[in-house]
Amino acid sequence: MVGAPPSAIAPAGLPAIPSLRALLQACRNPGLSLISGVLVTLPVFLQAPWVRLAPFSAALFTVPLLGLALALSQHPNPRVSRAGELLVGFCGSWLAGSLFWGWCRLHPVWHLPIEAFALPLALTGLQSRWKLACGFYLGSLLGTAATDAAIAGTWLMPSWPQILNASSTEAPLLLQAAAQQVLAPQSLVLVVLCAAVLVQACRWLWGLGEVGRVTSAALATTLAVDALFLLASLGAPSLSGLI
Repeated sequence: MVGAPPSAIAPAGLPAIPSLRALLQACRNPGLSLISGVLVTLPVFLQAPWVRLAPFSAALFTVPLLGLALALSQHPNPRVSRAGELLVGFCGSWLAGSLFWGWCRLHPVWHLPIEAFALPLALTGLQSRWKLACGFYLGSLLGTAATDAAIAGTWLMPSWPQILNASSTEAPLLLQAAAQQVLAPQSLVLVVLCAAVLVQACRWLWGLGEVGRVTSAALATTLAVDALFLLASLGAPSLSGLI
């Protein structure tokens, strides 16, 4: 409804999605939720090509990255220190991604277990000073789990190792064919339902305070990246970042 307040659109019991004015204000004054969204996109543009070329150095990069995060978390400026805490959570996602895509990328059954290696620590840390780190990690992990579930539900999991193991000329064609399979009626319904559930989860998380907004931003950005990946796979598979 054009012009309707967010409270008129959001279902009862769910916090409203921030207005366009609020989002523009967040862009002028970047907060943790915006930083969280940016960090989710880094593996797509930086980690993916790096891991393909030099997986060991990509994984080892976690050490200086974590050192920087811990140093920032001790900064006297509260905004800088909270950003450092958020970066600690990103380090967990970076390390997991480097390990999987560097050495286990042909075995999708290991994707979620490797990504979830720090899950017990993240759950227990939600009540500690590292709650922002845990919130970011959990949001990223939830997005990964939803993506893998959608891939499995649309019967694309067998195509995963085939695409990654194909030649440079065959891989784009296989990826494009897999993306077209998502547009089949049954697959498309499942994907849309999954996206709708994630959107509602983001709305709910947004109302849980600062940690919830960080988690919501990570999850929402994962959903947006997945949508862009699908579009790239359909129109320009070689630019998708997977091959």
